[in-house]
Amino acid sequence: MPVDHYENFPVASVLLPARLRPPVEAVYAFARSADDIADEGDATPEQRLAALADYEAQLDRIERGETPEITLFTRLAQMVAAHSLPLQPLRDLLSAFRQDVVTTRYQDYASLLDYCRRSANPVGALMLHLYGVRDAASLRQSDAICSALQLINFWQDVAIDWDKGRIYLPLEDLARFGIEEAQLGRAESDERWRSLMRFEVERARALMLSGAPLALRLPGRLGWELRLVIQGGLRILERIEQAGYDVFRRRPQLGPADWLTMLGRALRMRATHRERSSQPV
Repeated sequence: MPVDHYENFPVASVLLPARLRPPVEAVYAFARSADDIADEGDATPEQRLAALADYEAQLDRIERGETPEITLFTRLAQMVAAHSLPLQPLRDLLSAFRQDVVTTRYQDYASLLDYCRRSANPVGALMLHLYGVRDAASLRQSDAICSALQLINFWQDVAIDWDKGRIYLPLEDLARFGIEEAQLGRAESDERWRSLMRFEVERARALMLSGAPLALRLPGRLGWELRLVIQGGLRILERIEQAGYDVFRRRPQLGPADWLTMLGRALRMRATHRERSSQPV
């Protein structure tokens, strides 16, 4: 399945056991189509919100044990029943998509993380549920990884989001580094911008690394997939750094050489984690 549209969603890759591909595909279809409602086309905000309300109503039907008539939700209902999937993460995703329709700025990092809590973290929670992982520590680390991926996507797509009228960089950070919104429109990558992006990159990296031990605890294919997801996010941050933080003209993308690098680093993650843990604070 394509992953370029909804980058933070771990789709049914070859690393997933065959039995888990149907529920992952059903959740992915739900998330992608709802994201399209919030983002794509020329619908008015009112039309977008009404369509997302229809999605919420379909979840209500599933919760009541009714069979939806729409194919997407019929399949989702089957997967919810077969795997006892919780509906709250799906409702959280809808909450984030509704927020995308009405909110275009974030005052501080805390409010941005609250958005990530609903736009990205539910994905990790659902994946852990499918694998039978329910402990609080794993969920916290999963949240850290998912939120970090969402932040990395924001830093990668500053120019794309600007064209949509959105800024995900916290306004308090723009002010701290002396940057006005108009500078984003001019695609001006000066020393102030580089200082801001250096700060945001390091913050996202630290968040990602705080959750990385989860990938070393999870067994089998899930552990390996998560290691690659983590390394992919970290590699994007490196690409941003290598571009001199000029994401306006050099949006980072991963190629075959990057995948080889990520694979090698995924293989070495356990040793790397031990080395990092042994360093004095």
